[in-house]
Amino acid sequence: MQLHVSPSDGQPLYRQIVTQVKYLVASGRLNAGDEMPPIRTLAEELLINPNTVARAYRELEVAGILTKRQGAGTYVSAEGSPLAVEERLKILAERVDALLAEAAQMQVGLDELMDLLRQRQQAMANAASPHSG
Repeated sequence: MQLHVSPSDGQPLYRQIVTQVKYLVASGRLNAGDEMPPIRTLAEELLINPNTVARAYRELEVAGILTKRQGAGTYVSAEGSPLAVEERLKILAERVDALLAEAAQMQVGLDELMDLLRQRQQAMANAASPHSG
């Protein structure tokens, strides 16, 4: 699991961890039952105070994304995050906003943009399907 924090980010370090873990769960890179690194280990990797990691883990537990097993570590919640779908849509909404803004700058209308999305989706589907013949 690759997490990165930056003191110059403008967000508190614990919040950066929370956001990244939510993204990893929402994107399917972290799955239910996956073990999280121990607090001390992650703090050493990120070169930050263990209390910062502990705070992030607590917030993720309260959100139902992580669960702590007494004496056995911290895991991605087996129930799956109730926020997973919401987080996925939030991530996509941010990307859609950026795409719409860029399209507007380039004077590409919504109909043209939708056509392009359909074309790209079809191209991806064709590339993913096994070639017959």
